Amino acid sequence: MTPRSLATSAILLAAAALVYYLSHRGAQSPLPGEDDYLRYHNKTFRVVNVVDGDTLDLDAPDGEHSHTRVRLWGVDTPETVDPRKSGADYYGREASDFSKRTAGGQDIRVELVPNKTRDTYDRLLAYIYLPDGTMLNERLLEGGFGYADTRFGHVRMERFKRLESRAEKAKQGLWKDVQPNQWPEWRQRMHESRGQRSMGTEFTPAIAA
Repeated sequence: MTPRSLATSAILLAAAALVYYLSHRGAQSPLPGEDDYLRYHNKTFRVVNVVDGDTLDLDAPDGEHSHTRVRLWGVDTPETVDPRKSGADYYGREASDFSKRTAGGQDIRVELVPNKTRDTYDRLLAYIYLPDGTMLNERLLEGGFGYADTRFGHVRMERFKRLESRAEKAKQGLWKDVQPNQWPEWRQRMHESRGQRSMGTEFTPAIAA
């Protein structure tokens, strides 16, 4: 067999393998998040329960559960049901009440990020669109009911940070009176870490001298 014939045979074998893979793709295990994306993305569901400001349940079975629990992407509202705490965090009740009034019992549209559809607690991560076309995640930030969560990157992080900054400057919601020691623990840690780095930079010239 000539070198040209060998090359042709290799190409034909590769093409056949690709055709076989594509034709049998449906029978194989889905890629991470693929099932969620096909099932939930851009679909409409009824909100049957609001757990707290950033967590709610949809009227869709999810494995052994009768509903699908959703954690809003990119926003962290003060806790109201944390078992580690005896009471709600500052402004937690207000955030929860806002989500109940705004999304409770509503038919909402779900938007997912393809490569990250679940959190570590197996909750669906989503942007939630209300019947009027506005996004619940954004409205929570605009009204000062929560914080832009910068722990995990997502496509709207920069916009969410800007919305938080505007609410803070306007003293909307919790930003009117919240104290740093009332922030979520992750935010306090980030703030302290930035402060330490800043101090290190300031002291560097003195050390060098």
